[in-house]
Amino acid sequence: MSTQLYIKDIQSLFEDVQRSKIFDDQKTMTDAVPLFPISEINKKYEKEKNTEGFDLKSFVLSNFDFLGTKINLERENKLPINLHINQLWDELSRNAPVEKGTLLKLPKPYIVPGGRFNEFFYWDSYYVMLGLQASGRIEMMENIVENCSYLIHTFGFVPNASRTHFLSRSQPPYFSLMLDLLAESTNNGEIYSKYYSTLEKEYLFWMDGEKELESNCASKRVIKTKEGATLNRYYDAENEPRPESYLIDIEDYKKPANEDFYRNIRAACESGWDFSSRWFADGDKIQTIETLNLAQVDLNCLLWHLEKTLAETSELQNLSEKQEYYRLRAENRKKAIDQYFWDPEGKIYRDYHIKKHQHTASESIATLYPLFLKLANLGQAKAVSETIAEKFLYQGGIVTTTKNSGQQWDFPNAWAPYQWLGFLSMKNYGFDDLAEKIKTNWCLNVERVYNNTGKLMEKYNALDTETIAGGGEYPNQDGFGWTNGVYLKLKQN
Repeated sequence: MSTQLYIKDIQSLFEDVQRSKIFDDQKTMTDAVPLFPISEINKKYEKEKNTEGFDLKSFVLSNFDFLGTKINLERENKLPINLHINQLWDELSRNAPVEKGTLLKLPKPYIVPGGRFNEFFYWDSYYVMLGLQASGRIEMMENIVENCSYLIHTFGFVPNASRTHFLSRSQPPYFSLMLDLLAESTNNGEIYSKYYSTLEKEYLFWMDGEKELESNCASKRVIKTKEGATLNRYYDAENEPRPESYLIDIEDYKKPANEDFYRNIRAACESGWDFSSRWFADGDKIQTIETLNLAQVDLNCLLWHLEKTLAETSELQNLSEKQEYYRLRAENRKKAIDQYFWDPEGKIYRDYHIKKHQHTASESIATLYPLFLKLANLGQAKAVSETIAEKFLYQGGIVTTTKNSGQQWDFPNAWAPYQWLGFLSMKNYGFDDLAEKIKTNWCLNVERVYNNTGKLMEKYNALDTETIAGGGEYPNQDGFGWTNGVYLKLKQN
């Protein structure tokens, strides 16, 4: 039975629950599954909420199901790490054949990250696929691609995660890279043609609003620079508190700071980096968040890859006009990436501030993307490799930024995706010793934490390898999809 729930359908009750802090985690209520028709629950709530002795938590627990909101991965016996991860693939597998609460239905089984996250996440799934490839689990890789395709054809894009309250934003567009991985794993180049319409549809989502755009303006996810070049930014269709962090957002909002505060917060979530000093105007306080004012180097590199894939797939299908169209788009974006993101003095790629017409001050590990996708020339790659070795690589892996702000996507935390990007980026340009050091430092950190705790974490402390990483809106989670994937893939290389 389908019990699809949109938060706005229970807005009054939802706000009261989030503000009252009856649950430790604000995500708990967003994952609730109604036990009765929504209209019935709302009517009952309006009738009972002002009566004497009314208990909000009891009301919620008697009208909603909270089964499975937390994944328990405790073990009595600690297995060798590789065996543990192989078992985890099964434990992190889920099916959603029908809508249930805010959870969207998906046609195929999928892998969830772990911990408090029990839904399908977009960019996480690419890094999960690396580990599935290493484990020989090709069918689950195919499932992930099929689920992404279903979401793109149903909603026009892959949502941040498979819940109704994420239908206003996506995440870094990795679908074309997922196809590369699947084609490599199956030795089947026909995969690109099979998903050609999916690639095109996702591209339309990211470029929506471009046609009417004048120079020095932005619309949705598209930016036109004052010189007339087209770039992209992260965005969100809504400008209100996130349901999954409702109270946090309300408490962070300080009038009259920024009328687009909530949209800037949500746009940072679309980047996957929630949160980082990378997005803050003053590099320090979340109240100064200005994600919408930035063209991001990672996003533009990923969209270059999508354009390149579309050009190549058009050629496969003898669509010469489309091939030329996408080839030109990729070529123009490659030039723009070089023009707007490369900082030769800083020896780093930086985000571009579209209002100030200059690089941002933030030094972030997103500088790896042009090397990961082989967009950098050898001189640029060498300069970036020196910056990585000097400023980003620590005993426990590569950090995400050089600034310690207390946010989870800042120093001193090391996240799995960037260990793989760092390793492969250095390999791409022949910096094999540095690639090996990145791999070794992080893998040893993962193994140390696993030996001490029996867990694979969402993120790691790269500086102090005696501790577990912190920061963020919730405790460090265990499970953990992309850590498992990157660890297995690195150990295989």
